[in-house]
Amino acid sequence: MTEVRTPPMNQSERRLNLIEALLAERPDGTEIAIPADADDQRRLLRALMNVRPPEPLAPEVLAIQDAYLAQRLIERGGATQIDTLAFRDRIAVWRGDITLLAADAIVNAANDQMLGCFVPGHSCIDNAIHTYAGMQLRETCAQLMDAQGHAEPTGRVKVTPAYNLPSCCVFHTVGPIVPSHNPGPREELLLRRCYESCLVEASRRGLDSIAFCCISTGVFGYPQKAAARVATEAVRRHLSHNDSRLKVVFDVFLPDDEAIYQELVSATR
Repeated sequence: MTEVRTPPMNQSERRLNLIEALLAERPDGTEIAIPADADDQRRLLRALMNVRPPEPLAPEVLAIQDAYLAQRLIERGGATQIDTLAFRDRIAVWRGDITLLAADAIVNAANDQMLGCFVPGHSCIDNAIHTYAGMQLRETCAQLMDAQGHAEPTGRVKVTPAYNLPSCCVFHTVGPIVPSHNPGPREELLLRRCYESCLVEASRRGLDSIAFCCISTGVFGYPQKAAARVATEAVRRHLSHNDSRLKVVFDVFLPDDEAIYQELVSATR
């Protein structure tokens, strides 16, 4: 592949260049004013990336995006290495941004279209992963879904490169939706399958580490403690019976989730 060379730019110039390129693609692009404030520009760029359809980017724009995201990783604190975490029986609980974690694989709680979150600036993990991986991730997911020809079933896993994330790859899985917040046996089985599918795939690929988000909690409605119980049971069973080297990180965002997972992981088996 021919290397695309771009003129030297600082981060502000990259950001403005990307905003202008994405606005130029849109029929309403001339109607959207570019703010002067750097934080407002970052929010606008994220929004434009979030709503962009899965289409190829011009090579020079892609090169600028990749350089911009590499610097954003540094600006956001840099990658967190797996060996800095505290493991207990090859399981660690870590409260932090999963897009900063340098695991072999991170798990994305996806929807059944597998194209990421199209809501501008939404705080869900699907949005964050697609934002900081870069726009090529959505295109790759679209290619997988076009080849499949139907929505992604609950409880399976699809694997993509991580692109501009510090992890090596992203495991995308669709968890069960529990609008009643009262999961039954079927929902529990489907959630367990999400974890099992990812764990089996990680072992099949010979990965050393995988980081799970809290699948199906939040807007999908699965109660946090019940979901954590399913997650820890599935992980412990897999590590005990199927993989002697894999390390698993439960990545959490909320203090309540951290307390729940710490209690379950510390409990005597």
